[in-house]
Amino acid sequence: MSARLRKLIGLFGMVAFVTAYAVAAILVGERLPDSLWIQTVYFAVAGLAWGIPILPLISWMNRGH
Repeated sequence: MSARLRKLIGLFGMVAFVTAYAVAAILVGERLPDSLWIQTVYFAVAGLAWGIPILPLISWMNRGH
């Protein structure tokens, strides 16, 4: 598979994953107690945590240069 095709597939995969992740994070966040601290910590962690599961996809996209 060419590098261009891998990057195109990865792009669509990343957009789909981040969209689904954001929706899931919002749905979970709506069920949290009305505490500013709990919501702040949750959304800070959720806002950064999406990068961990996307790393294998980025690695796959950049393979074979």
